[in-house]
Amino acid sequence: MNAPHLQSNHEPGRLYLARADLHGIDLHQATLIGADLHGANLSGANLAGADLTAADLRGTNLHRANLAGAALIGADLQGAVLTGADLHDADLTEAGLEGADLHDADLHGATLMADCSWADLHGANLRGANLDGAILEGADLRGCDLRGATLPDGSILD
Repeated sequence: MNAPHLQSNHEPGRLYLARADLHGIDLHQATLIGADLHGANLSGANLAGADLTAADLRGTNLHRANLAGAALIGADLQGAVLTGADLHDADLTEAGLEGADLHDADLHGATLMADCSWADLHGANLRGANLDGAILEGADLRGCDLRGATLPDGSILD
């Protein structure tokens, strides 16, 4: 599926795709700064290298989506489903991941200096990830691979 040609009926210059069914869409390298995608279905979508800075992704279904190398700086991913998603080398600086489901997600090499309170990271690959400054209160880290990761206190695991 290719990217649709869409115009917003909401804020001028802001892409509005809330609750849209975009599963499997190819949006690699797309510029989606500030886009409203809350509640959308982007399962299986290719968003590799996309710029989703400050995007609203609350409650979005990103199951098995490819977000490798994506910029998610300041994005709101509260309650988003990212199970099995590829987020390796993604930048999630200051992203809101409160309550997000990242079960079995690939976050190796990602910058995860974000609020991950109560997030499900069970079984996630966090090898070499930068978690310095991350908020992990109540987060489920069971079975995570944290080898080489920089922890919130700045220490690095062997």
